[in-house]
This record gives sequence, structure tokens and C-alpha cells, in this order.
Amino acid sequence: MAIDGSSTTVVVLAAFDDHLRRVRGVCPEVRRTYARFAGGFLEAVFGDGPVDLACLSVGDVVGFVSEATARYRPSTMQLLATALRSFLRFLRVEGLREGRLEEAVPKVPLRRFASVPRHLGSAEFARLIASLDRSSPQALRDRAMLLLAARLGLRASEVARLGLDDIDWRSGTVQIRTRKTGHGALLPLPGDVGDAIVAYLQRGRPASEDRHVFLLHSQRVGAPIDRHVVGDAVRRALRHAGIDAPVHGANLLRHSLATDLLAHGASLKEIADLFGHRALSSTQVYAKVDLAALREVALPWPEVTR
Repeated sequence: MAIDGSSTTVVVLAAFDDHLRRVRGVCPEVRRTYARFAGGFLEAVFGDGPVDLACLSVGDVVGFVSEATARYRPSTMQLLATALRSFLRFLRVEGLREGRLEEAVPKVPLRRFASVPRHLGSAEFARLIASLDRSSPQALRDRAMLLLAARLGLRASEVARLGLDDIDWRSGTVQIRTRKTGHGALLPLPGDVGDAIVAYLQRGRPASEDRHVFLLHSQRVGAPIDRHVVGDAVRRALRHAGIDAPVHGANLLRHSLATDLLAHGASLKEIADLFGHRALSSTQVYAKVDLAALREVALPWPEVTR
């Protein structure tokens, strides 16, 4: 996408999004986040006026990051810095500005490695899984969704995007087409997760031509869910189990899985692979998962091997 010397924020962000999608293979959620921070940077520098990328300076970068530090938590600042570096690198790669301005983005101390993410203890985690309801079509859906997050560490968006064609019952695997990093993954399908999905498909899933696994059960019945539906299911399950959790979103199950595996002797490289982390630095607060152990319970399904 061509950009003139004097452009607008909308045009520049559209080109940035196209670069992230086409060159970097970044998933839509991350592209939106990067665009939000890049747009904030451009508006801070140029306001409502024309965007002259050649005029960007080290002072603009440092000033924007310094001002944002007063408004955001360290974890958000780390994401802002990453997004800004990506944007400035895009400008250089596409020939829109000379120099390595991305190197001017200050490093943001990340204190999250000093403590364990908010999670459920092993006993509460097991209690939540054991209490998952099966009494209605929606309950069957919620149970299957939450087991995918609790056993394989899937993000809410990954659960929502899962398609019928992504499950290979013969080999006992599930294909995650697009992760946060833009890359996919082929994961083993544990027996209890497969059983829950089968129960939903046979007794709970609304009739629909849509090929997503999980569908809406009220208001637009048969349409695919979004990630917010997964978060709502986590909150319902916590209430049903009578658990007062530190947080109530879908990431609670990812954090709980990782720390539970850590407590049982699992290690870092494997959890990074399972969770779709690009770098081990993203996994330092967690643990690793033993994929070989998971594969032992991911045996071919009897229904397709007879």
C-alpha cells in the first residue's frame, strides 16, 4: 500500500495492518492492539494534522513512551513498547523513514516475572473441572470449551475459532490454525476433551451449516461464538463450583494449567510450544507441558478405527 510523504493516520495504520498480516502473519487481535498503540503515537505527534513520517524523531518516541508510563501498568507498557518498535521497524522496512528509530524505544522493566500469575490452586482447579455441568446443550458447550482451555491452554479466541475440520479423530489431534504469534500448532487431543466435544456435537450443538465447532444457543442461534462467550462460560463455571477466583476471564484456566503442570514437574520449552509463545521470556512465569505425556492419552478414537 503506497503512502505519500504527507499522509493521514488512517492511511498509515491501514498500511501497517497490511504489513503485519501479509509479511509477519500476525493474527487479527494482535494487529488491532498494535494499531491502537501506533495510532496513539501518531496522534500524539501530529494531532489531527497531516502525518509526515520523515519528521519523526527520537524525542517524539521517548516523549510518547514517557507520557504513557504515567497512565499504564508495566505489563501494558511492555506491550506498547513492542507495538511501537514493530511500527517503527515497518516504517524503515517499507522505506517510509530512514534510520533505526525503533532502537529509540526505551526498554520497559517488566515486573510480572517477580510473581506468579493469578490462578487457581491445584485443588480448586481440579474441583472446577470436576464440577463442569452437563445438564443442558449450553452446559455441554461450555464444558467442552473450558476443557480445551484447561487441558491444552487454548486462548479464548483460539477456542472460538476452532472448526469441525480442525479435529482429526483418527490421529487424536487438534489443529490450531492461527495463534497470537501468527503461526499455527498441531496439538494432541486428550481423551476427556474429545469426549466433551463429542457429547456437545451429538447432544448440544444447534443444527447449522456453519463449520465452527462452538455456536450460539440464544440470539442468532447457530452463529459462531466469539471469545467473550468463552469468558462468560468461565464465570458461570466458577459460580457453579462456588469458587472465589482472583480473576474471572478465560486466561485464568491457562494460568492455572501452567502452574499446575509446574507443580507436577513439567518444564518451560514445552509449555511455550503448547501455549504458542514465540519466546521463552513469555513463559518464565509458567511451566512447560510434557507433550509426550499428553500424546499417551491422545489415542485414536475407536469409532473411526473399527
